[in-house]
Amino acid sequence: MVGIDKDRIKQAIQKAERRTSGEIRVSVSPPFWGNVRKAAEKAFERLGMTATKNRNAVLFFVVPARRKFVVLGDSGIHEKVGQEFWHHIVRTVSEKFKQGDLTGGLVAGIEAVGGDLARHFPYDAASDSNELPDDADYGPQEPGG
Repeated sequence: MVGIDKDRIKQAIQKAERRTSGEIRVSVSPPFWGNVRKAAEKAFERLGMTATKNRNAVLFFVVPARRKFVVLGDSGIHEKVGQEFWHHIVRTVSEKFKQGDLTGGLVAGIEAVGGDLARHFPYDAASDSNELPDDADYGPQEPGG
């Protein structure tokens, strides 16, 4: 996918998840003209993001062709963090996206999420398991599917 470095994304996710029991995914969508948030919500469900033990998964849903993205978190995170957490993540990603650095924006956002989640959902080597894949998802993300 043009503009997204899969290896850097996977490395950022793995590094972040070594600090937290939270799960982070990136889903990259082909171009479409529908509602990006609705497509992100469908991807959240399709990718099993609500199936984590602590309901602490975060999805970065990106439409590179439109330089649009949505960051969604599960209910366990919402119980611990305020709205400013989400504003901070969006600002972090947006800065790089505006410069045309999609990978840099995602990596910065993943690092910020990992750091913040580590306070609320610390990593415990004895009990933590990687509940979701670390690879970026390039599956069917058309708004209808």
